[in-house]
Amino acid sequence: MTIYWNNHHNLFHAVERINGAVLWANLHLMFWLSLVPFTTAWLSEAGLQSGPVTLYGLVLLLAGVAHFILMRTLIALHGKNSPFATAVGRDTKGKLSLVLYAAGLVLGWLLPMLALVFYILVAIIWLVPDRRFEKVIRSSK
Repeated sequence: MTIYWNNHHNLFHAVERINGAVLWANLHLMFWLSLVPFTTAWLSEAGLQSGPVTLYGLVLLLAGVAHFILMRTLIALHGKNSPFATAVGRDTKGKLSLVLYAAGLVLGWLLPMLALVFYILVAIIWLVPDRRFEKVIRSSK
């Protein structure tokens, strides 16, 4: 949760404006993130069973999809040629995260431990807040 919070906070420092669509996209992300403590607790209690690992991965994947939607909504608001859109670029980290979450979700039924490795890889990728937005913030001051 801390990793999402840091990156979310960093993201919104680069945002110049919001509208209703952004608010709904953000609420969508917050909904999926609100389920992370439940799935984490179940995973902690049950151990490496396929059900809890798969549900955990599903929630992470849907949070990743919601984040992707939020980013696309912000780009649509700011414009494809805006400094914000330029900072997002190809969003390789975001797309890679979705692929790793989806792979982990599939593996959750067969190899729960390997699925967790994929989820941890995504966390490592995002551990350092996204520097793309720091450049936008610096250039706007």
